[in-house]
Amino acid sequence: MKFGARTDPFGSRRTMIVFTLAAGVAAVGIGLVGGAFRWCLERAGELRGELLVWAHTLGPAGAIVPVSFVAACALIGRIFARITPRASGSGIQDVEAVWHEEEELPGPAVLPARFLGGVIAIGSGMVMGREGPTVHLGATIGADIGRWFRLSDYERKLLYTTVGGAGLAVAFNAPIGGALFTIEEVTRSFRVRVVLITLVTTSVAVGVSRYLVPGGAIFTVPPIATPGFVGLWPYLLFGLLTAPLGVAYNALTMGLLRHTDRMHVRATIRATLIGAIIGAVLWFDPLMVGGGESLTQLQLAGHPFALLTLLALLAVRFLLGPLSYATGAPGGLFAPLLAIGALWGAVFHDVLVAIGGPAAAALLGASPVPFALVGMVAFFTATVRAPLTGIVLIVEMTATTTLITEMFIATAGALFVAALLNAPPIYDSLRDRMLARRGSHGPVVGAKQSSR
Repeated sequence: MKFGARTDPFGSRRTMIVFTLAAGVAAVGIGLVGGAFRWCLERAGELRGELLVWAHTLGPAGAIVPVSFVAACALIGRIFARITPRASGSGIQDVEAVWHEEEELPGPAVLPARFLGGVIAIGSGMVMGREGPTVHLGATIGADIGRWFRLSDYERKLLYTTVGGAGLAVAFNAPIGGALFTIEEVTRSFRVRVVLITLVTTSVAVGVSRYLVPGGAIFTVPPIATPGFVGLWPYLLFGLLTAPLGVAYNALTMGLLRHTDRMHVRATIRATLIGAIIGAVLWFDPLMVGGGESLTQLQLAGHPFALLTLLALLAVRFLLGPLSYATGAPGGLFAPLLAIGALWGAVFHDVLVAIGGPAAAALLGASPVPFALVGMVAFFTATVRAPLTGIVLIVEMTATTTLITEMFIATAGALFVAALLNAPPIYDSLRDRMLARRGSHGPVVGAKQSSR
């Protein structure tokens, strides 16, 4: 039994009732804090856009505005992470480390550091997402609520590791995906207590968050026709080719982190310089930076992008995502991963159509939207190695079910090749690095014992 419990702490009905009540209260807090976090990021994005419009009225000299702005925000985000180290990066690896008994519960200082640092760093245009910080915010709230209810150490850790999915559900308005994330990625457990906590917290948290942010699908997708049986094999090929790209993305992310770990430049200076680079790209093209939701929405809505434009966006975002994460500021990986997956899907479609002509267009369809949508799932699977979570998340985020078969076959291909390449999932690698940097001497079981 995890967390050193000698007997089942849920052996009595009273304990189960108290714990479930604590989980419900935590869910309300997650809905409020997670909803506020998402609302603040949306307002920050609007302000960033207005600032960029004003900067362009200044002529070429206006480039200094976004460069200075993002550099300062990256610095502030890194300072928050320096003051509270467990607020750095995504936070999902921290939740998983506690579940694997490799870390103790963090202190309450993580909550303000991750909230404020995340709003400032992500809101400035860094290529990071809101989902990782929201998961960690939810987990921290769960542990703090457990202390208020005077729960045992076991119960507080269980609450910490299982309510994080409610944070993901709030971030993407995806309650099923958030619940499945807890079961498939964090705990990898279908035990009754885990499922109970997950069902209670995700439903309550999402319901509460809708008082602050609107419900409904994140992305608007036009009706998509279901391909026939003959049209399935290109999706399998697509999934097979997506896996090496996902493995390369993970390798680039970890390689940049290892490189920055060895650098003799102060972390704050490094974050400032990276922020300045992101600011320069922001001045040139806002679609190349940020979490990528606007770019993904344009693709899913059928906006016509030239192939060279798609390749440029893919290449730049493929590099800037890991580079932004290397600042150590609070920020997640999900949203940038989904944007890259959508770009890769569109590139795959357009390249095959350019090579194969009308015959390829008849087989694949004239629009790259289906491949962009499936690409989000396939790339997520190749990097995170949580295929069911990825499929359900995208279905909920797009309210589109007509491509589930294509998602399954592409995901199967991506999972198969990723397993053959024997590359660890990104959060296992991040957890190993985190524990090594903190000097933990506990067993690192993630990448070695992962069954994915």
